[in-house]
Amino acid sequence: MPGNINPEVLQNIVVNLSIEVGRAQIKIKDLMRLTQGSVVELDRIAGEPLDLLVNNSVVAQGEIVLVNDRYGVRLTRVVPSSERLKLI
Repeated sequence: MPGNINPEVLQNIVVNLSIEVGRAQIKIKDLMRLTQGSVVELDRIAGEPLDLLVNNSVVAQGEIVLVNDRYGVRLTRVVPSSERLKLI
């Protein structure tokens, strides 16, 4: 990151945060067979932490929780703030 960027300006930039439960690779023929009720097996083991991503980079991990009838994530591991800035 260039040294002449004001960190205070960066703090007000909005970024998209996504939560990744897992991934899967399937053949196109199997993709075409998917219907309502189909189950796609993911690469994560049940109970394994979820990844929080910004710009496709993991910035934290956590576990799923319910917050007022909505899903949330309780953070269990967070990349240090100095490293997070490099990732975004």
